[in-house]
Amino acid sequence: MKNFLIITGIISFILFIFFWSIVSDGYDKQNKSILFLKKIIPSNIAKKVRDKIFIIPNLKEKNKILNLQVEKYEQGYKGSLFNESKLKSTNKKFEANIKKFFLPFPRLDLSLGWKSEKNSKRAHYLEIIEDKILVVSGLGETIYFDKKNINNQELNQIKIFNNLNNIFENNNKIFLGIRDIYYEDNLIYLSVLENSKKGFTINIYRAEKNLKKLKFELFFKSNEYSKTGYSLQTGGRIEKFDKDKILFSIGFLDKYKSVQNKKSLAGKIILIDKDNSEHKIISMGHRNPQGLYFFEKKKLIINTEHGPQGGDEINFNFLPNVEIKNFGWPISSYGVPYPSQDKNFYQKNGFLKKSHSQYGFLEPIKYFVPSIGISEILHADGEGKNERLFVASLRAGSIYMIEFSADMKKVLQVNRFYIGNTRIRDLKYDKKTETFFMIFENTPAVGILKII
Repeated sequence: MKNFLIITGIISFILFIFFWSIVSDGYDKQNKSILFLKKIIPSNIAKKVRDKIFIIPNLKEKNKILNLQVEKYEQGYKGSLFNESKLKSTNKKFEANIKKFFLPFPRLDLSLGWKSEKNSKRAHYLEIIEDKILVVSGLGETIYFDKKNINNQELNQIKIFNNLNNIFENNNKIFLGIRDIYYEDNLIYLSVLENSKKGFTINIYRAEKNLKKLKFELFFKSNEYSKTGYSLQTGGRIEKFDKDKILFSIGFLDKYKSVQNKKSLAGKIILIDKDNSEHKIISMGHRNPQGLYFFEKKKLIINTEHGPQGGDEINFNFLPNVEIKNFGWPISSYGVPYPSQDKNFYQKNGFLKKSHSQYGFLEPIKYFVPSIGISEILHADGEGKNERLFVASLRAGSIYMIEFSADMKKVLQVNRFYIGNTRIRDLKYDKKTETFFMIFENTPAVGILKII
């Protein structure tokens, strides 16, 4: 009995030290040990262990974040460099340099919960405009800095005045946040969440490039309204297509009956004519498509979308389209309902079947269980004839590097750069300098990643 207690004590001590090392500086939510523990330990017990046994590393992390917020506030629009380090990919084959510069925007407040309208205004986005980087806050504030300033200690951010607040005040509408920024042909596009007497919706506004003041006008009206109020499932990505059209993703806005209806734009990816704003549905059956990229060389539309609990997807739509491609939501998904959701609702309606192809839908080329909180996606050259996609993640705090075969039909390898306890909202790639630009949410910042 005495030996048993000694052995048990030694094992417990070793486990304590092991998991302390995992959580002492914030933990990797995709760490295999953490994921294993989450499977075998009930969530209510896990929270008590986290809040009591590991209270010191939790307080240490919270204090670190608080100090960063104070530093961010005090530096204003300088865009000061506050962190620089080296990263290694999961297979140890690739190395990268990472820099983090402050943004003068409010941070995400997780204590308010995911459905908070206040947090909707704390999602920020960026775009590369020639030798400038344009950034828009979730509150609609626009700033820019010179691209070359990433080599300095400060970005020297400059505010651009705009008329977004005036538009909403004059039209008796409520501004609820931004979901993307896009630039092409001297025009700046914003996808905007808004509320009016008709309900909650998402539209696109457009302005001519002017670094002194941006005068936005309504460019595309989705006419898709949610009567139940604010929804997290908005989509909102804008992406190039050809000289006449752009791509736009629209989430399903919690309108389960509309996703599989071709007369509705809920849960659709559409083409919009840049001259007359006429649109055409390209694909349907989407839940919350937050990443969008057109791979022109392969005539391939790529999108990422959030699953429910698990089931984040990367979807391929090869052109030309003979018919509208259907990716299955809400009938098919590799995710499951959240514990707070009514499972009977999904079962009664025949939702969340695992297979897509069995029910006549396109399978994702890649899906993630558990979820990584998938966000933006883009292409950069791979090794030899292979192709490479880069995927940003909110929950996993990582940039995933996914290698595909030359025909884009097979996933060859998945690597990632774990950046840390930070949500990555946006991702852009500058081919001239071979540099990735990112937006971090926990401490609002511009991230600069360069693979060595």
